[in-house]
Amino acid sequence: MVGYVLSMPATPAWPPRSLPRLYVATPLGAGTKVELDATQANYLGNVMRLKVGSRLLLFDGMSGEWLATVSELGKRRMTLTVGQPTRPQESVPDLWLAFAPVKKGRVDWLVEKAVELGVARLLPVVTQRTVVDKLNLDRMRAHIIEAAEQCGRTALADIDEAIRLDSFLKARDPARTLYFADENGGEPAATAFRPGPAVILVGPEGGFTDDEAVTIRKASNAVSISLGPRILRAETAALAAVASWMSAGGDWR
Repeated sequence: MVGYVLSMPATPAWPPRSLPRLYVATPLGAGTKVELDATQANYLGNVMRLKVGSRLLLFDGMSGEWLATVSELGKRRMTLTVGQPTRPQESVPDLWLAFAPVKKGRVDWLVEKAVELGVARLLPVVTQRTVVDKLNLDRMRAHIIEAAEQCGRTALADIDEAIRLDSFLKARDPARTLYFADENGGEPAATAFRPGPAVILVGPEGGFTDDEAVTIRKASNAVSISLGPRILRAETAALAAVASWMSAGGDWR
């Protein structure tokens, strides 16, 4: 006699991950009314085609993710009513990324991908060979929000004003391990990282000067790391180092 196993259809996840997901600055809680600005209302109403009764996911960067419903809709306005929580606030790995700014477009991509990988803080650091000395932080914050909306984060990464390398080294807390992406070699990234608060420092195109490299290596609690035998672009090196840290000491384990 042949036995048959009846497979039951999987219970669909609720709320579905396909729902639109939006960051709002309003603190969220059950029953909260959220008035969207004109840009957000236009996007959800005219691009996403949401109507009264449509559902979406919200997060405020502090209290996790919530299910909400469109309760009022006007030509350039939309009101949302918050329902139940869907996910708790994430525990963010204590990793900062200090990077020499690169050209527009590439730095936007770097910020976006660093947020997706889980970085808690972004610190632009100006070095002697940095060719970009002005950053549009408002644009970069917009990329941080968009990346968090897309990848499911419930916390927003912080971003600091650009700081010169010497000032960065003087101001840093030596209890936070400084992992220096050293073009002249160091411990392989696959084995270099250890648990605890960390900051990864990556240089510009052309690398750090010899004097800068010597100063960084002398910094308290600094660890030189190698990212392999190939020459990496600055943004590639930054993300490779972040991915290695997340695998060894972050939330990829």
